[in-house]
Amino acid sequence: MPLWPVYTGAPAPHDGITRLPPPPPWRAFDGGPVLDPPDADGDPAAASPDRAHRAATYQATEDTVQLVNAALYLRRPLLVTGPPGTGKSSLAYAVARELRLGPVLRWNITSRSTLGDGLYTYDPLSRLYAARHTPQPPGAAADAPAAATGVEDHLRLGPLGTALLPYARPRALLIDEIDKSDLDLPNDLLHVLEEGQYEIPELVRASRDTPGGHAQVLVDGADQRVPVERGRVRCHAFPFVVLTSNGEREFPPAFLRRCVSLRLRQPDDDHLAEIVRAHLGEPDGYARQLIHRFLSRVGSGELATDQLLNAIYLARSSGLGADSLDELAERLMPYLGRSAQPDAF
Repeated sequence: MPLWPVYTGAPAPHDGITRLPPPPPWRAFDGGPVLDPPDADGDPAAASPDRAHRAATYQATEDTVQLVNAALYLRRPLLVTGPPGTGKSSLAYAVARELRLGPVLRWNITSRSTLGDGLYTYDPLSRLYAARHTPQPPGAAADAPAAATGVEDHLRLGPLGTALLPYARPRALLIDEIDKSDLDLPNDLLHVLEEGQYEIPELVRASRDTPGGHAQVLVDGADQRVPVERGRVRCHAFPFVVLTSNGEREFPPAFLRRCVSLRLRQPDDDHLAEIVRAHLGEPDGYARQLIHRFLSRVGSGELATDQLLNAIYLARSSGLGADSLDELAERLMPYLGRSAQPDAF
């Protein structure tokens, strides 16, 4: 069986990730101790019906399949840009489902997001409170530290920090709407994504007084604890990282050259029919009319595919007459923006 492609866009999950060839020498990582991949249902939020449906019904284009595989082979982040509603976020869930990468780790970016938010959170005030109010165990020395006052008891890894743990197979990480971030965040991500490792200063300091320097730290999205040695985390299998952008800003050249770039365009007639078929079954005559109407309007402003799906669903289930359906479709498919769409077919 040929190695390429590992990701195929097929609806059935498989273990093709095990056929991934060794990374380029400059992208090889040796973090440890190696952790078993998490159970696919380990994070209830990641396994929600909405996300599971989007993953199972995603319709990947040939270009998408090629560039996803390029990112997997090269162990590089995938920067996905395109208009709203073209499936940028859903792609991460589709790849994770097909390749059995476990629950998707999701980091929603805002203008206030920092690199530290993605790596881990630490609450020193809760640690101080615990130290003052947690009673000593029987027989403990008067100067012994109270139980549950260690740094690791008040620290949790974030989505990015969890993705870079030394898992045996890649984790899937979605960094959603990176274009909303502060100007410095893409540059701050460069070092971590290039090196595949980071330090937790609080644990580095605490390890000096801990035999062996080991700490058991909570991961993102679950109550599981994993070992961290001397406050340093280094990946073993580089995660499958999807960064999404609506194209609202430009990124530094140094950031772009470290990513595989995929631009999603508005789907054409045949692709829209495939999307409708995957979500709602075979499109009938009226659904075909709505698809043509959607495509005729998409060049004049921003429209999202889920607006079309909403209109087709109601047309099938509402029992309204043709005139009422047309009026309802117009209301369900308003322009999201008035700028022209250069990527529309």
